[in-house]
Amino acid sequence: MVTGGMRHAGIAAVAAFTMAALAACGGGNGDDAGGSGDAGGDGDLTTIGFVAVGPEGAWRNANEQNVQDTFTKEAGFDLKYAPAANLDQKSQIDAFTAFVDEGVDLILLSATEATGWEDSLQRAQEAEIPVILVDRGIEPDDTSLYVTRLAPNNVAVAANIANWLVDNHPEGGEYITIEGPAGVGVVDERNQGFDEVISKHPEWVKVGAQTANWAVDEGKSVTETFLKSNPDLKFVFAQNDEMGLGASEAVLEAGKTVGPDGVLIATIDGTKNAMTALSEGRLSFVAEYNPLFGDQLLDAVKKALAGEDQPSSIEVTSTTFDSPEAAKAALPDRKY
Repeated sequence: MVTGGMRHAGIAAVAAFTMAALAACGGGNGDDAGGSGDAGGDGDLTTIGFVAVGPEGAWRNANEQNVQDTFTKEAGFDLKYAPAANLDQKSQIDAFTAFVDEGVDLILLSATEATGWEDSLQRAQEAEIPVILVDRGIEPDDTSLYVTRLAPNNVAVAANIANWLVDNHPEGGEYITIEGPAGVGVVDERNQGFDEVISKHPEWVKVGAQTANWAVDEGKSVTETFLKSNPDLKFVFAQNDEMGLGASEAVLEAGKTVGPDGVLIATIDGTKNAMTALSEGRLSFVAEYNPLFGDQLLDAVKKALAGEDQPSSIEVTSTTFDSPEAAKAALPDRKY
């Protein structure tokens, strides 16, 4: 099994042909529509299979739309978008297999579950089809089976929340974590980043953790349950905006305030809804998880098709918002 700079050598010949075809399309005009390539797409277009998550919330919608807006026919690509059926991994594996069988030029993978991808990735490798991971990683993380992974750094993003908490609220208190679905790699990464910081501060006491499946209504019900058993709850770490917005509803409906004199709530993503809530004092802290990295992904795809070596992980820069004023300043330019 080859690794490092040699692991893409096997696709060099295919890559040369693909990039020549891409250059020939000259930016992709409307007259591309009549062709038919080996993968069933337009003849002078590079064919990409996008094994996607599909509808899951504002962040996912923005990310997948950004990918589709990047890999257009005008840009020289035939993007085949395959969202999962009800977040089902089997439907993703079936789509991945179909793309390999078609002989697409490259596959983008956003996995609904971290495990269970070895056979699919090995099959793509045998077919000399490079694979790039979009957002979510895989377990075990065998970097010889894919080109690179593009995503914000989940560990760092979650650590930013914990650092904000301990720096600004050294008094401590009870806290809960509202998690995404079990088996999703980003959930583990976000737990890791937060726990690595908070574990050094015993004044903050974890009283529970529960999944809310990225959903507002589940985030609300989970928080309601914890508030009943832990009336002195001081902080909620919600692993995405939707769950945090649900937690905020629960806190306010319980007659408490969101903030230092009530319950602090921090979320991850940075959607317009969360930024609006932060600007209005319904959230305490929002850590952006930037979904708009189409330009970086395009560069990685071109390098993969050219057989160039790349790092196994490419980080997407994100920022944080710690006040209503910061949120208000950012809202006019928020695109998702």
